[in-house]
Amino acid sequence: MSEVQKARELLRQWKGDSYAFGLGVLGKTGEYAAELGKTAMVIANREAWLKPTVDAVVNSLKENGVELVPNEIVRDAAPNAPREDVYRLETYILHHQPDVIVVIGGGSSIDAAKAANVLASLGTYDADIDRYFGTGEVTKVLQETGKKLRPVIAVATAASSGAHLTKYSNVTDVVVGQKKLIVDDAIVPHRAVFDYAITKTMPKGFTADGALDGVAHCLEVFLGASEETFDKIKDVALLGIDLVVNNLEKVMENPEDEAGREALGLATDLGGYAIMIGGTNGAHLTSFSLVDLTSHGRACALMNPYYTVFFAPAVEKQLRLVGDVYRRAGLITEDLDKLSGRDLGIAVANGMVELSRRIGFPTKLTDLEGFTDEHIERALTAAKDPQLDMKLKNMPVPLSADLVDEYMAPILEAAKVGDFSLIKNMP
Repeated sequence: MSEVQKARELLRQWKGDSYAFGLGVLGKTGEYAAELGKTAMVIANREAWLKPTVDAVVNSLKENGVELVPNEIVRDAAPNAPREDVYRLETYILHHQPDVIVVIGGGSSIDAAKAANVLASLGTYDADIDRYFGTGEVTKVLQETGKKLRPVIAVATAASSGAHLTKYSNVTDVVVGQKKLIVDDAIVPHRAVFDYAITKTMPKGFTADGALDGVAHCLEVFLGASEETFDKIKDVALLGIDLVVNNLEKVMENPEDEAGREALGLATDLGGYAIMIGGTNGAHLTSFSLVDLTSHGRACALMNPYYTVFFAPAVEKQLRLVGDVYRRAGLITEDLDKLSGRDLGIAVANGMVELSRRIGFPTKLTDLEGFTDEHIERALTAAKDPQLDMKLKNMPVPLSADLVDEYMAPILEAAKVGDFSLIKNMP
């Protein structure tokens, strides 16, 4: 069985009939919507590049007897799902009262629709989005009030965050430049559709951002795996990483490579699967404080090598397996069998850095235009925020807020200048 076939089978086992993925599957959207209601609100980007996809979805809805309310496409959210867009989408839901929300877009669009659905459904309890940040807060309010969320159908257009499959919604306060997170099974889209051929329209930079976001999901969850979840996560995570490191450069060279596009789509979907088994940690946490500098995937790709060195003594078993993927892809030349602990972590981290270098990604914080030491202070402050505490606890080397300055600060200083020697491992 090929790697692509293995990935397809894993996704089918996970999502069953609730997820239509592959090539030429957009028509499934209308069938899903008809199962869930009679009216649908469609949220999507209105730009010309997405019009064929939006038209196909709308036609599918109409063919299955589902009415659009309003009778137009509602504009989606800007990158990083600004909270202002979440509140704007909430008002559309409240005004038009659709049976089903159909969101067509990348991770930010889908995240914003998830969060807007929460506010539209629970706003009489608390209309402030901050109330729902953290883990399980939406479910607590649903149980207390007896209310329900509207069903959401997520039609993915980008191989990246896996937002169409997961319990996460990232929302950004653009004024202070900080992203926060809703983590709750209640917000997993009821149905999802992803035609991987759509991703051929993704620009090269966005393609790489999304692919390495998928790697970050797989890597961070795998490094943080418990004994109970190790084997399940291993199969998902290593396959996801493998599909990216062996296909990303080819797709960057030939964006029309349909087989490569499918491989990256499957890889990032596996990243979504991974974060439903376990949680992300260090690099994701830091990326939330870099939203004014770079994309999420790029921030995670930049930070993960440095956190890998920090975690290395505690995750040697995982690093040997991950390192072998990078070695077989020609990104590591060292004999990993001769290395252990921190030295093994540095070798694997260098493999990650090499992939970033080959695709023109930044490899240290000072490569980011506009970076200042204030971003490090912001990241350290965010790491102590109780609403982001799950990221500290998910680390293979868990930190508490009172240890952030002692151990996370050196990681960020190392990432600032690209020097692994500055990282301080815990005893």
